[in-house]
Amino acid sequence: MASAISANKAELLAIATAVATEKMIDKSIVIEAMEEAIQKSARNRYGAENDIRAKLDPMTGDLRLWRVVEVVEDVEDYFKQVDLKQAQKLQDGAVVGDFIVDPLPPVDLGRIDAQSAKQVIFQKVRDAERERQYEEFKDRANEVITGVIKSVEFGHVIVNLGRAEGVIRRDQQIPREAARVGERVRALITKVERNNRGPQIFLSRAHPDFMKKLFAQEVPEIYDGIIEIKAAARDPGSRAKIGVISHDSSIDPVGACVGMKGSRVQAVVQELQGEKIDIIPWSEDTATFVVNGLQPATVSRVVLDEEEGRIEVVVPDDQLSLAIGRRGQNVRLASQLTGHQIDIMTEEEASAKRQKEFAERSKMFEEELDVDETLSQLLVAEGFAELEEVAYVELAELASIEGFDEELAEELQSRATEALERHEETARAERRELGVEDDLATMPHLTEQMLVVLGKAGIKTLDDLADLATDELIAKKREAPRRRANADGPPLRRPQRSEDKGGVLGMYGLTEEQGNEIIMAARAHWFEEEDAAVDTPAASDPQEAADADSTQ
Repeated sequence: MASAISANKAELLAIATAVATEKMIDKSIVIEAMEEAIQKSARNRYGAENDIRAKLDPMTGDLRLWRVVEVVEDVEDYFKQVDLKQAQKLQDGAVVGDFIVDPLPPVDLGRIDAQSAKQVIFQKVRDAERERQYEEFKDRANEVITGVIKSVEFGHVIVNLGRAEGVIRRDQQIPREAARVGERVRALITKVERNNRGPQIFLSRAHPDFMKKLFAQEVPEIYDGIIEIKAAARDPGSRAKIGVISHDSSIDPVGACVGMKGSRVQAVVQELQGEKIDIIPWSEDTATFVVNGLQPATVSRVVLDEEEGRIEVVVPDDQLSLAIGRRGQNVRLASQLTGHQIDIMTEEEASAKRQKEFAERSKMFEEELDVDETLSQLLVAEGFAELEEVAYVELAELASIEGFDEELAEELQSRATEALERHEETARAERRELGVEDDLATMPHLTEQMLVVLGKAGIKTLDDLADLATDELIAKKREAPRRRANADGPPLRRPQRSEDKGGVLGMYGLTEEQGNEIIMAARAHWFEEEDAAVDTPAASDPQEAADADSTQ
């Protein structure tokens, strides 16, 4: 009998060691699973109402089984309680309120109990294995990993990573790349999520960072930090652009990435299934970087439009198709690389646009300021485009224009201010005609022109405005910067393009902070009404209410 018991002990410990080694989890977790399985089987044998505990010694394999009972004066639950007399037989000195141990004899596991215990152990081990996999991969995002393709399901590639599985979704694969079961594949870990069925490891071969990591593996200077990839853009499987900079003036960043006879870049190209890669020098100067990013096209000049958040690039007529690229690929990649929207036009188109804008602005100044054509054209030539710019620019700057003096500058500013007031009065009349309440005119940051827009959108009362969310009111777009305005003048906001609108007043470029101020100011009367209701509770007796009114 003793030999049989020791054989069982040895077998339990051997099983625990084997499972822990195979699943690469801590042996204590397997021991804990076994204890839980034995506890479950013991409850089936002695009754599920009992609080039964099991302890398996990880060194000797000795198994102890007991139930925990509470010492009480009057027993109500015979499974979990015991009277004082019986308790003192189990443990000397037991008193009411103690929890004591009642040893139980070992149980012989029947076939059903053994099957149940097996399921408990498997579930516990499986949960531990999943947790171990998650802990192993959770901090490995943005790392390149190699695996073996296990299967292809609905276009998604399942990759065996050794201790876990990852998935390359269809949109994260290189187009037209054949995935064959059993082949080795490299991919970038983009995200690791905890899931009931184990960790979800998302992989990508189309992400720009995958290309960056491949270059870091092929170019020692990038790995060492001497050369840095500042930006990258990809059209997976077709073409890519990277912007590189060297922190050592003696090393050419482009040449180092290309390698001897193109060996380094070709290694990356082969991994990316023949994707053509343009390596360009990165520059802090936006215009220079845009010019580099549009290679191999030649650029005549670059015009930065900060208010619109766009960059206009002018190219010779014969370079237009090259700058745009097939299906707009070249300009699209350059836009992603630089982080700016790029509009490309020919010299002829740029000239026509400039002439049209010059004529429109000159005509506007001529009519609004009541000046002759020469003076209005001179203002436009000096860079003035809006009445606000003339009205609120520093007087000295306006007077410094060739042919101007201080008296003329003061007169122009006076006329510009009057013109703005006329516009404001016209907008006020239109706003009132639309039925927009005067209370809305007291809201911060709102002009009469904005109130007209609100009125046309059906927002005519404080409650209408207060019901809006900030996003419904404004566009999520940075405020256009002030252009040559002094601190005394209002912000010079030029309406944004209509397609950039994000809310009712999206075309005016209000900031999120300003939008919040407007909404909160519109809701202020709600809180005032609540406070008034609290301060003057309704009287329970009509006579009391009448007396209160007469007293007031």
